[in-house]
Amino acid sequence: MINADKSHLWKSDVSASVDLYNDWFMKFAPKTYRDKRAEVTRDVETGLRKTGDLEHITPAVLQTNPAILKMLRMSTCPPLARDRLVGLAYADKNVVRCMEQGACPPRIAAADLRRNLERITATLIKLLDHDIFPWLAAKKKATTKERTRASSIIADRMCGAQSDPIIRNAQEARQLKLISEYLTAKGYVQKNHPSSKPITEMPAGSFGLRMGVVGIQIDRSAKDD
Repeated sequence: MINADKSHLWKSDVSASVDLYNDWFMKFAPKTYRDKRAEVTRDVETGLRKTGDLEHITPAVLQTNPAILKMLRMSTCPPLARDRLVGLAYADKNVVRCMEQGACPPRIAAADLRRNLERITATLIKLLDHDIFPWLAAKKKATTKERTRASSIIADRMCGAQSDPIIRNAQEARQLKLISEYLTAKGYVQKNHPSSKPITEMPAGSFGLRMGVVGIQIDRSAKDD
Protein backbone atom coordinates (compact mmCIF):
# COMPACT_ATOMS: atom_id res chain seq x y z
CA MET A 1 0.00 0.00 0.00
CA ILE A 2 3.05 2.29 0.20
CA ASN A 3 2.67 3.64 -3.34
CA ALA A 4 -1.04 2.94 -3.85
CA ASP A 5 -1.83 6.65 -3.81
CA LYS A 6 1.17 7.66 -5.95
CA SER A 7 0.19 6.45 -9.40
CA HIS A 8 2.71 8.76 -11.04
CA LEU A 9 5.45 6.53 -9.57
CA TRP A 10 4.29 3.28 -11.16
CA LYS A 11 2.41 4.18 -14.34
CA SER A 12 5.62 4.25 -16.36
CA ASP A 13 6.50 0.78 -15.02
CA VAL A 14 3.10 -0.53 -16.10
CA SER A 15 3.57 0.90 -19.57
CA ALA A 16 7.06 -0.61 -19.82
CA SER A 17 5.70 -3.99 -18.72
CA VAL A 18 2.90 -3.89 -21.31
CA ASP A 19 5.36 -2.92 -24.05
CA LEU A 20 7.69 -5.76 -23.04
CA TYR A 21 4.86 -8.29 -23.15
CA ASN A 22 3.51 -7.02 -26.48
CA ASP A 23 6.96 -7.19 -28.04
CA TRP A 24 7.42 -10.77 -26.79
CA PHE A 25 3.96 -11.81 -27.97
CA MET A 26 4.46 -10.53 -31.50
CA LYS A 27 7.88 -12.15 -31.84
CA PHE A 28 7.53 -15.45 -29.99
CA ALA A 29 3.88 -16.34 -29.31
CA PRO A 30 3.19 -17.42 -32.92
CA LYS A 31 6.25 -19.71 -32.85
CA THR A 32 5.21 -21.10 -29.46
CA TYR A 33 1.77 -21.89 -30.84
CA ARG A 34 3.16 -23.42 -34.05
CA ASP A 35 5.62 -25.59 -32.13
CA LYS A 36 2.84 -26.84 -29.87
CA ARG A 37 0.59 -27.50 -32.86
CA ALA A 38 3.35 -29.53 -34.52
CA GLU A 39 3.74 -31.59 -31.35
CA VAL A 40 -0.02 -32.16 -31.05
CA THR A 41 -0.23 -33.05 -34.76
CA ARG A 42 2.19 -35.92 -34.17
CA ASP A 43 0.11 -37.09 -31.21
CA VAL A 44 -3.08 -36.96 -33.30
CA GLU A 45 -1.50 -38.97 -36.08
CA THR A 46 -0.49 -41.57 -33.50
CA GLY A 47 -4.08 -41.63 -32.23
CA LEU A 48 -5.39 -42.14 -35.76
CA ARG A 49 -3.12 -45.10 -36.27
CA LYS A 50 -4.18 -46.65 -32.96
CA THR A 51 -7.81 -46.51 -34.08
CA GLY A 52 -7.09 -47.80 -37.57
CA ASP A 53 -7.67 -44.30 -38.94
CA LEU A 54 -10.93 -44.12 -36.94
CA GLU A 55 -12.28 -47.33 -38.43
CA HIS A 56 -11.85 -49.16 -35.13
CA ILE A 57 -13.07 -46.86 -32.36
CA THR A 58 -13.92 -49.59 -29.88
CA PRO A 59 -14.17 -49.91 -26.09
CA ALA A 60 -11.07 -52.11 -26.14
CA VAL A 61 -9.02 -49.53 -28.06
CA LEU A 62 -10.15 -46.73 -25.73
CA GLN A 63 -9.42 -48.78 -22.64
CA THR A 64 -5.90 -49.51 -23.90
CA ASN A 65 -5.28 -45.93 -25.09
CA PRO A 66 -7.50 -43.71 -22.90
CA ALA A 67 -5.58 -40.49 -23.62
CA ILE A 68 -6.74 -40.47 -27.26
CA LEU A 69 -10.23 -39.55 -26.07
CA LYS A 70 -9.36 -35.84 -26.15
CA MET A 71 -8.33 -36.17 -29.79
CA LEU A 72 -11.51 -38.08 -30.61
CA ARG A 73 -13.67 -35.34 -29.07
CA MET A 74 -12.14 -32.91 -31.54
CA SER A 75 -12.78 -35.31 -34.44
CA THR A 76 -16.55 -34.88 -34.35
CA CYS A 77 -18.89 -32.41 -36.01
CA PRO A 78 -19.21 -30.22 -34.10
CA PRO A 79 -16.17 -30.73 -31.82
CA LEU A 80 -17.33 -31.79 -28.37
CA ALA A 81 -16.45 -30.20 -25.07
CA ARG A 82 -15.80 -32.74 -22.34
CA ASP A 83 -19.07 -32.06 -20.51
CA ARG A 84 -21.00 -32.22 -23.79
CA LEU A 85 -19.62 -35.69 -24.48
CA VAL A 86 -20.54 -36.76 -20.96
CA GLY A 87 -24.09 -35.54 -21.47
CA LEU A 88 -24.62 -36.99 -24.94
CA ALA A 89 -23.16 -40.38 -24.03
CA TYR A 90 -24.77 -40.51 -20.59
CA ALA A 91 -21.28 -41.31 -19.35
CA ASP A 92 -19.67 -41.00 -15.95
CA LYS A 93 -17.85 -37.65 -15.81
CA ASN A 94 -15.06 -39.15 -13.71
CA VAL A 95 -14.43 -41.83 -16.33
CA VAL A 96 -14.01 -39.21 -19.07
CA ARG A 97 -11.83 -36.98 -16.88
CA CYS A 98 -9.52 -39.85 -15.87
CA MET A 99 -9.20 -41.09 -19.44
CA GLU A 100 -8.10 -37.70 -20.69
CA GLN A 101 -5.45 -37.70 -17.99
CA GLY A 102 -4.14 -40.95 -19.44
CA ALA A 103 -5.77 -43.76 -17.46
CA CYS A 104 -9.12 -45.38 -16.83
CA PRO A 105 -10.38 -44.95 -13.25
CA PRO A 106 -8.93 -47.80 -11.15
CA ARG A 107 -11.84 -48.24 -8.75
CA ILE A 108 -14.68 -48.66 -11.20
CA ALA A 109 -16.31 -52.04 -11.74
CA ALA A 110 -15.34 -53.70 -15.02
CA ALA A 111 -18.98 -53.87 -16.16
CA ASP A 112 -19.51 -50.15 -15.44
CA LEU A 113 -16.33 -49.20 -17.29
CA ARG A 114 -17.36 -51.32 -20.26
CA ARG A 115 -20.80 -49.72 -20.33
CA ASN A 116 -19.30 -46.22 -20.25
CA LEU A 117 -16.83 -47.03 -23.02
CA GLU A 118 -19.57 -48.47 -25.21
CA ARG A 119 -21.67 -45.33 -24.82
CA ILE A 120 -18.72 -43.05 -25.47
CA THR A 121 -17.57 -44.91 -28.59
CA ALA A 122 -21.11 -45.06 -30.00
CA THR A 123 -21.49 -41.29 -29.58
CA LEU A 124 -18.11 -40.53 -31.15
CA ILE A 125 -18.71 -42.79 -34.15
CA LYS A 126 -22.10 -41.23 -34.79
CA LEU A 127 -20.68 -37.70 -34.79
CA LEU A 128 -17.37 -38.19 -36.66
CA ASP A 129 -16.63 -35.33 -39.04
CA HIS A 130 -16.53 -37.15 -42.40
CA ASP A 131 -15.48 -33.97 -44.21
CA ILE A 132 -12.14 -34.22 -42.41
CA PHE A 133 -11.86 -37.98 -42.83
CA PRO A 134 -12.99 -38.60 -46.44
CA TRP A 135 -11.75 -42.17 -46.46
CA LEU A 136 -14.51 -43.17 -44.05
CA ALA A 137 -17.34 -42.29 -46.43
CA ALA A 138 -15.40 -43.71 -49.38
CA LYS A 139 -14.82 -46.92 -47.41
CA LYS A 140 -11.15 -47.05 -48.35
CA LYS A 141 -7.85 -46.83 -46.57
CA ALA A 142 -6.53 -43.40 -45.69
CA THR A 143 -3.59 -42.15 -47.70
CA THR A 144 -0.58 -40.63 -45.98
CA LYS A 145 -1.57 -37.21 -47.33
CA GLU A 146 -5.14 -37.54 -46.06
CA ARG A 147 -3.97 -38.66 -42.64
CA THR A 148 -1.46 -35.81 -42.37
CA ARG A 149 -4.05 -33.24 -43.42
CA ALA A 150 -6.64 -34.58 -40.98
CA SER A 151 -4.09 -34.66 -38.15
CA SER A 152 -3.23 -31.02 -38.78
CA ILE A 153 -6.89 -29.97 -38.67
CA ILE A 154 -7.61 -31.84 -35.45
CA ALA A 155 -4.41 -30.53 -33.85
CA ASP A 156 -5.46 -27.00 -34.77
CA ARG A 157 -8.83 -27.58 -33.10
CA MET A 158 -7.12 -28.92 -29.97
CA CYS A 159 -4.64 -26.06 -29.77
CA GLY A 160 -7.38 -23.53 -30.48
CA ALA A 161 -9.26 -24.78 -27.44
CA GLN A 162 -6.06 -24.49 -25.38
CA SER A 163 -4.47 -21.42 -26.95
CA ASP A 164 -4.68 -19.28 -23.81
CA PRO A 165 -2.98 -21.87 -21.54
CA ILE A 166 -0.30 -22.48 -24.19
CA ILE A 167 0.57 -18.79 -24.40
CA ARG A 168 0.18 -18.31 -20.64
CA ASN A 169 2.65 -21.11 -19.86
CA ALA A 170 5.16 -19.68 -22.32
CA GLN A 171 4.67 -16.24 -20.81
CA GLU A 172 5.31 -17.58 -17.31
CA ALA A 173 8.53 -19.23 -18.48
CA ARG A 174 9.57 -15.92 -20.05
CA GLN A 175 8.86 -13.98 -16.85
CA LEU A 176 10.82 -16.40 -14.66
CA LYS A 177 13.74 -16.31 -17.09
CA LEU A 178 13.80 -12.50 -17.10
CA ILE A 179 13.64 -12.31 -13.31
CA SER A 180 16.39 -14.91 -12.89
CA GLU A 181 18.68 -13.21 -15.39
CA TYR A 182 18.12 -9.79 -13.79
CA LEU A 183 18.85 -10.99 -10.26
CA THR A 184 21.82 -13.13 -11.31
CA ALA A 185 23.35 -10.13 -13.08
CA LYS A 186 22.98 -8.23 -9.79
CA GLY A 187 25.00 -10.92 -8.00
CA TYR A 188 22.13 -12.88 -6.43
CA VAL A 189 22.24 -16.66 -6.28
CA GLN A 190 19.17 -18.85 -6.74
CA LYS A 191 18.62 -21.22 -3.83
CA ASN A 192 15.78 -23.44 -2.75
CA HIS A 193 14.38 -22.27 0.55
CA PRO A 194 12.46 -24.78 2.72
CA SER A 195 8.77 -23.89 2.87
CA SER A 196 8.82 -24.77 6.57
CA LYS A 197 11.11 -21.82 7.30
CA PRO A 198 10.15 -18.13 7.28
CA ILE A 199 11.14 -16.24 4.15
CA THR A 200 13.05 -13.83 6.37
CA GLU A 201 15.57 -16.63 6.99
CA MET A 202 16.66 -16.74 3.37
CA PRO A 203 20.43 -16.21 3.06
CA ALA A 204 21.43 -12.69 2.09
CA GLY A 205 22.04 -12.34 -1.63
CA SER A 206 19.81 -15.27 -2.60
CA PHE A 207 16.49 -15.57 -4.39
CA GLY A 208 13.92 -18.24 -5.10
CA LEU A 209 11.12 -18.82 -7.61
CA ARG A 210 7.61 -20.16 -7.09
CA MET A 211 7.90 -19.79 -3.33
CA GLY A 212 4.86 -19.84 -1.11
CA VAL A 213 4.65 -16.85 1.21
CA VAL A 214 2.43 -16.76 4.27
CA GLY A 215 0.20 -13.68 4.22
CA ILE A 216 -1.64 -11.90 6.98
CA GLN A 217 -5.30 -11.03 6.52
CA ILE A 218 -6.27 -7.67 7.98
CA ASP A 219 -9.81 -7.21 9.23
CA ARG A 220 -10.59 -3.73 7.92
CA SER A 221 -14.05 -3.82 9.44
CA ALA A 222 -12.62 -3.69 12.95
CA LYS A 223 -12.41 -0.26 14.48
CA ASP A 224 -9.26 1.06 16.07
CA ASP A 225 -9.30 1.17 19.86
